[in-house]
Amino acid sequence: MNLPVDGARSQNKRVQLSDEAASYVRELIMSGQLRPGQHLRQEQVAAALEISVTPVREGLLSLRAEGFLQLQPRRGFVVAPLAPADIRDLFIAQALIAGELAARAATTLTEEQIAELRALQGRIDEAASNGDTDEMERLNHLFHRMVNTSGGSGKLLWFLGFITKYVPRRFYATIGGWPDASLHDHSAIVRALASHDPEAARRAVTDHLRHAGDLLADHFASNSLDSAGASSPDGAVPRS
Repeated sequence: MNLPVDGARSQNKRVQLSDEAASYVRELIMSGQLRPGQHLRQEQVAAALEISVTPVREGLLSLRAEGFLQLQPRRGFVVAPLAPADIRDLFIAQALIAGELAARAATTLTEEQIAELRALQGRIDEAASNGDTDEMERLNHLFHRMVNTSGGSGKLLWFLGFITKYVPRRFYATIGGWPDASLHDHSAIVRALASHDPEAARRAVTDHLRHAGDLLADHFASNSLDSAGASSPDGAVPRS
């Protein structure tokens, strides 16, 4: 007996691949590795991610809708203009929501959860001493996720998740100052949460995320200056 093809499952897999392609290219743009005006070849993205061109095109079309890419006649997909101020604005929005969640978390976190946050920070410190930036990024994500989910608002968490997709997590180690920010800024966050002080927690998280946004914006601006007039292959895409 021949079973029917599960079209929904196939479609879901394709959507996941297109999301992966969109996420990868979005992070390349946000981290300054793909620059405004640069032509982006679908085949190179597909090769970098080891997937077919179809989900790549769907992912790039979604980035066009987000304003990260333009579709130009005879050139195809081109990276849209992006300024350091745009990057700072994204982190300001993230800081506002995450700050509110942290303020709420300050009133709900238990002593056991505070101890867990301290343990996570200790593991971040250990990863830093070992030069393991991939582990630092993973633990940094867990640290912030624990604070955010303790805020008790599914709606704010959803909005925050929408904004944080613009953070180039996979290129964490390449952003000057980001690993150091995870080491030093978190101390103020933990102190405020341990004191159950909502306004101090809001301020610590807001300052941390605005700091991260400034670092990324400066990195982006520096990359743009360094690459001005440089000869690089049009549409070159780093391997994932």
